[in-house]
Amino acid sequence: MTNTLGGKVALVTGGSRGIGAASALALADEGADVAISYSSSADQAKAVLAELEGKGVRAAAFQADQADATQAAGLVRTVVEQLGRLDILVNNAGVTVAAPIDSELADEAAFDRQLAVNYTSVVAAIRAAYPLLPEGGRVISISSGVGTRVGFTGMTDYAGTKSALEGYSRGAARDLAHRGITVNVIQSGFVDTELNPADGPAASVFLPTTALGRYGRPEEIAAGVVFLAGPQSSYVTGAVLRIDGGYGA
Repeated sequence: MTNTLGGKVALVTGGSRGIGAASALALADEGADVAISYSSSADQAKAVLAELEGKGVRAAAFQADQADATQAAGLVRTVVEQLGRLDILVNNAGVTVAAPIDSELADEAAFDRQLAVNYTSVVAAIRAAYPLLPEGGRVISISSGVGTRVGFTGMTDYAGTKSALEGYSRGAARDLAHRGITVNVIQSGFVDTELNPADGPAASVFLPTTALGRYGRPEEIAAGVVFLAGPQSSYVTGAVLRIDGGYGA
């Protein structure tokens, strides 16, 4: 463990698995106290919590439905109440719903929930966080390469949520710059997670679209989160950092 983030408190939404869990653990390795949120995977959240505490930092896990903007905003305030402050907000929670917009199988309710999780509640969290963040606070949101390059049919609504998130983040970077708060986005590529395993049925479609020809690891995305959270990125704001194996190349 190093101590580049010692004394800082980070919140990682959707931190019970995948990129979220890897990011939470990586931030703890830099000395940050870390809170994670989860929706339904309580056992996985407990396991991540135990790993965080094993690193010698303060840690907490909170259940919150990121499809509910009120809960998303309340989560931010709860973290400050429980851990005393908030320095780093990592908006990682996200869902993917795929279907062409003209498909008879399109699930309108699922599309609406996707918009709420991927965009509306992220906005609510940022709005709740900015008055609580100190000078030099960090906001980092996990997006997707699909936000810029769609590449596949059936991804219209998902791509729209990620493009909206990136546009909002660029605007927020301008709005909050006077307080030294940086706002950045990571465009993740195809990452080997429980929801999208590298040996899953979609791999044969996804892999040829990447320059490196492989799935990423959650830890590779987490490395970008640590960079954007740390002091070395103090002149980086309004940026979209691609960690996508060359999907967008």
